[in-house]
Amino acid sequence: MNHLILSFASPDRPGLVDTISNVIKQYKGNWQTSSLHHLSGFFAGVIEVAVSEEESQALVDQLNSIPDFDCIIKVANQSSSNKGKVTLELTANDRSGIIQEISSTIHHHGGNLIKLVSSRQSAPHTGVELFTATANIDVSEDKLDTLIGALESKADDIMVDISRD
Repeated sequence: MNHLILSFASPDRPGLVDTISNVIKQYKGNWQTSSLHHLSGFFAGVIEVAVSEEESQALVDQLNSIPDFDCIIKVANQSSSNKGKVTLELTANDRSGIIQEISSTIHHHGGNLIKLVSSRQSAPHTGVELFTATANIDVSEDKLDTLIGALESKADDIMVDISRD
């Protein structure tokens, strides 16, 4: 069984997910995990598909033939981590470079960023733009406190809530 990772962007149009899912079903693929988003007139996402080795190339070829659908497809090697999984809920005043600050701090303190979902929203009562993010990371237990301290020291306004998976 192959695990294909599809990363795509396409001008948004009705029926795009239906088209993708029909192709995957046609080649007996199993849609595993995904993250799909409408962004500035485009529909973009990442999908993991499990498919037999025999059907993999035909599936890839068919996905690549969808009109106006820019897709990069990789075969994944599944691996396991020996670190602990931690979820960080981050809130701060929005500013340029905040993702770089967060990702750099995680990297330099021994963490591996597994998933990041971020957004901007207006703060209640003040209207100030807030950055919020949920970050799933792998990090050794003995490095977690140092990592959290480093994140919180990046700015006076950053708040970090932690949950262990």
